[in-house]
Amino acid sequence: MSIPPPPGPQQPQDPYQPPQPQGPYPHPQGPQGPQGPQGPYPHGPYGAAPYQVWGQGYTPLARPAPVNGVAIAALVLGLLCFLPAVGLVLGIIALVQIKKRGERGKGMAIAGAVVSSLGLALWAVSLSTSVASDVWEGVKEGARGNSYSLAKGDCFDVPGTGFDQNVYDVDMVSCADAHEGEVFGTIPLSGGDYPGDDYVTDKAEDECWTLQDAYAMDPWALTDEVEVYYLTPTSESWAWGDRRITCVFAHTDASGVLTGSLRTDESTLDADQLAFLKAMDAVDEVLYEEPEEYAEEDLDANKDWAAHVRDVLGEQADALRGHTWSGDAEKSVDALVKDMRDARADWAKAATAGDVDTYYLHYDDGYEYVDGDTTVAAREALDLATTPPSYDEDDYDTGSGGGSGSEDV
Repeated sequence: MSIPPPPGPQQPQDPYQPPQPQGPYPHPQGPQGPQGPQGPYPHGPYGAAPYQVWGQGYTPLARPAPVNGVAIAALVLGLLCFLPAVGLVLGIIALVQIKKRGERGKGMAIAGAVVSSLGLALWAVSLSTSVASDVWEGVKEGARGNSYSLAKGDCFDVPGTGFDQNVYDVDMVSCADAHEGEVFGTIPLSGGDYPGDDYVTDKAEDECWTLQDAYAMDPWALTDEVEVYYLTPTSESWAWGDRRITCVFAHTDASGVLTGSLRTDESTLDADQLAFLKAMDAVDEVLYEEPEEYAEEDLDANKDWAAHVRDVLGEQADALRGHTWSGDAEKSVDALVKDMRDARADWAKAATAGDVDTYYLHYDDGYEYVDGDTTVAAREALDLATTPPSYDEDDYDTGSGGGSGSEDV
């Protein structure tokens, strides 16, 4: 998932406030500002010249004028190309100060101004070719934090008390170890303005379930201890570039942890397991499509659905029979296929029932094989989960699995 936008920018030191030039002696400057080239002492200690040169009158000791500090800053910023505009301005200021004060550093001031001007030209070219834009995007990407960078298959812990609070950051851990969350999918968002909490939550609830089925193709592996959560952006994190919903498996107990990955997809399954789960998923999907109205309320709608179940059972039984199974799996799968074909005959009779009682008679018989002994035996032979999931009424409305929770990031 994410971190909120960083705190406001720190106030930089004023680059336009030139440092005071330092003379050769740590003598405090008077109210008239820095002294000129005659040095800090205009007169000797007793009203006489400090040094007498024979035959030539007198002259003060020749001391080098100080180097203008603004000129140094202009040259440094110009060479670094960090703030080219500031380097140019400081170079101009330094030239003015050098002329008034008789200080050294004219060459550095000119060099700083010239180099800074070149830097400004390069920045203009970069902006026109989107180079600067790419750099800025990279800066924002790096500032988004760990939860922004979560990807499918990542496991993590949440600093603090867990998912009962807003999640600002995460600690990446191995899925083989105990962990608090496992990412099973992400949903990209777009748009300039934040679409609102309701929109983000609705989109998460609609699409996380689809991603769950693709990531965890074996619903039997999702025990009652597994809950679906989603990390969603807030209006604050949206302003900093957070444009993604992260769908997560976590423990139903806020203090509980998961161990081992729940991922069962084409990247983790062998050919036999994949063929079996695809067939079972197709059957489960049609069973979930049962009409909301009871047969007493709409017999025709239920008979149409029963006909659909009949057709899908026949198709998937043929698919299982046509697959070449390895090891001991073939015998167990054949037993399951026989039960599926027997169930198909019952669903065919339900589809042509003349009354409600007859419909329910064959309806009950058709459901007998579901999650039965032959299904468990086939799963055991294929090294898949063998504990049937528990179902409740809500499962038929949302697809499969447990409840869901939302967390802002």
